[in-house]
Amino acid sequence: MIIAILSGFIIAAITPFISSLIKGKGAIIMPFLPLGLFAYFLSFIPRVSRGEALDFVYEWVPSFGINLSFHLDGLSLLFALLITGIGALVFFYTFSYLKGHVYLDRFYGYLSMFMASMLGLVLSDNIITLFIFWELTSISSFFLIGFNNEDPKSRNSALLALSITGMGGLFLLAGMLLLGASGDSYSFQELLSHGELIRGHESYGWIIALVFVGAFTKSAQFPFHFWLPGAMKAPTPVSTYLHSATMVKAGIYILARFTPLLGGTPAWNTTLIIVGSITMLYAAIHSVFRLDMKSILAYSTISALGILVFLIGLGTEEALLAASVFILVHALYKATLFLVTGIVDHETGTRDVTVLGGLRKVMMPVAIAAGLAALSNAGAPPFFGFIGKDLIYEATLHFGNWGYVLTGAAILTNVCLLFAGLLAGYKPFAGGLPSQFEKVHLPHFTMWVPPLILAGLGLIFGLFPGLIEQSLIQPVFSSMSNGSTEIKIKLWHGFNLIFGLSLMTLTLGVLLYWKLKPSESLFGKTLKFEGLSPQTLTTYFGKAFAFFAKLWTGFFQNGYLRNYVITILGFLTILLAYRLYLGIELYVDINKLTELTIYEVIVVLIMAASIIFTVFSKSRLVAVASLGVIGYSICLIFLFYSAPDLAMTQFSIDTLTVILFVLVIYNLPKYNSFSSKAVRIRDGILSIFFGSLIAVLTLEVLSEPLTRETSAFYAENAYKLAKGKNVVNVILVDFRGFDTMVEITVLVIAAIGVFSLLKLRLKSIEKE
Repeated sequence: MIIAILSGFIIAAITPFISSLIKGKGAIIMPFLPLGLFAYFLSFIPRVSRGEALDFVYEWVPSFGINLSFHLDGLSLLFALLITGIGALVFFYTFSYLKGHVYLDRFYGYLSMFMASMLGLVLSDNIITLFIFWELTSISSFFLIGFNNEDPKSRNSALLALSITGMGGLFLLAGMLLLGASGDSYSFQELLSHGELIRGHESYGWIIALVFVGAFTKSAQFPFHFWLPGAMKAPTPVSTYLHSATMVKAGIYILARFTPLLGGTPAWNTTLIIVGSITMLYAAIHSVFRLDMKSILAYSTISALGILVFLIGLGTEEALLAASVFILVHALYKATLFLVTGIVDHETGTRDVTVLGGLRKVMMPVAIAAGLAALSNAGAPPFFGFIGKDLIYEATLHFGNWGYVLTGAAILTNVCLLFAGLLAGYKPFAGGLPSQFEKVHLPHFTMWVPPLILAGLGLIFGLFPGLIEQSLIQPVFSSMSNGSTEIKIKLWHGFNLIFGLSLMTLTLGVLLYWKLKPSESLFGKTLKFEGLSPQTLTTYFGKAFAFFAKLWTGFFQNGYLRNYVITILGFLTILLAYRLYLGIELYVDINKLTELTIYEVIVVLIMAASIIFTVFSKSRLVAVASLGVIGYSICLIFLFYSAPDLAMTQFSIDTLTVILFVLVIYNLPKYNSFSSKAVRIRDGILSIFFGSLIAVLTLEVLSEPLTRETSAFYAENAYKLAKGKNVVNVILVDFRGFDTMVEITVLVIAAIGVFSLLKLRLKSIEKE
């Protein structure tokens, strides 16, 4: 299993070394990776359909409880089949769509990396590794969306998508950490057995809120939806693979996967119903007014994702069954329509539905695929989409007192989606063929066969739902409901209310398509509301935040080191003063203090004199030398109290520090004091306050009861575990080895910086 998941990363890693092969005819071998993985996951259907759940565990960071744990059940198997199956078709499609592209090898590498990331996401059992793969999908999608990197719009769309989904990823990480802490495990299967405990935990509200933000941003739910239409700047294979079948459904997967664990509460269900219903209606209405085929499909995709969130929020068995079916229904017809859009754009050079028409005369196989997908999208019998729509209406009608309201919202959404489907899948091929498209021809078969396969499956599964009822849909439903209810999927249920609602939806959708003609003027009317759109408001917020950041930076980061130090010390002084205000307990047992010796008094006097020289000196070199004297005096104090190791360490650090300071200031201009008397008084007062507060807090620390557990542990285990007799060295090198390594790294960087300054030779014009 781990090889299957990581194979995409391996292919992406070796792509640069076989780029010449991929850019030529050798590109045809790339689709066989997802095709082989598709066959591999198909082999699990018999076992999963019998109710088995397969676990694959590989230790990764066991000390932190992080394993590469993979769990294969009905839900993860469905997504794995979509990722690899549609992925294989997209890989074949890309072979012709981007043939001869200078970055074709890079594109295949990105696609492979994304496929592996998605497989890791849907198969992970450990919620931390799930998050890691979640972030990898965001990173790889950033490269894919911005593939046309010379286009500023493409780059901006990629940055916007990464910003929104990346922000959601941070929230999701916080949610996963809280969930793991609440359930005392990071394994989803173990957490599932603690569902009651987690739902009753005080952090439950925070957990679901954080998970919601992560899922909503990735699945383009209102008000985070606006990154998805912008992502349509990506090549069509990206739009098909990421934005219809896989990445945008990652958020849906998270919600479906966590429903048995976190669902069943009013906070979970009500939030999903509200967000899902707003998203599906808002986006469906928007899709009616769009003119670009990709834009139409983008908004209809957002609406479909809203339907899935809405169904998961309903949470009933009928709703979860409808969601299980609709995940597959939508993937089949929407991937088809995206691929068809890419063919139309590739051959005609436009995606504007107001100028397209009659393309069936020159691209009949493409027209057939588009027509089948449009009918499945419309929910017309005997297509799979008809079954999916019936299940949605059944779920809403049986939802208590709100049943009729929710059904009305679902009908309005489906009417608009039917219109959008006809606009993108029927209109470009209907009517007469414009003269400018008479020379358009059918593309290479690797472009039109994939959409034909997907559209054909939508018809086959509609006619013969028994093919996937027990083998695929039942395990998915069982994974989401965490129950043993046996489902039945039928194409025909007789003449009943649900069938009547389906007919009404078809009738209203066709009437809307017949009466409402898309036009620039109609689309222009929607632009009047752009000022209130989430994207515009987010843009305004971003500009306001950037303006505030500029003011903040200009005030605090003004280029004067002394101001930086004053700001830091001032802030710390306020914090320490507040701590003092809360009250402290000081008790120093004078009887336990040792008597002062002449050596200690002399050293303290030397330190006091050195401090005076440092503060009032007019020479930088004298000030640095005085600081060195203070450091060496501390070394003597360590020696007096039998700490030669600390003394040597202090001696080394002070010597190095003095040398570094001298090297840095060697070429600086002559020292001049430009500080006014008021500034010096301010600095003196701040220094006295800060030093006094530190002294008081130090005395408070000394008053605390002394515990020797840590020191006893180090003393007992220094030789046993690290084979070292010098406890201090063992702590630095073994027990706190990472800290020491970081400290050494900082010193090396500082040394390199000093060396660079010494070697710097400015031109005369740069010195002015």
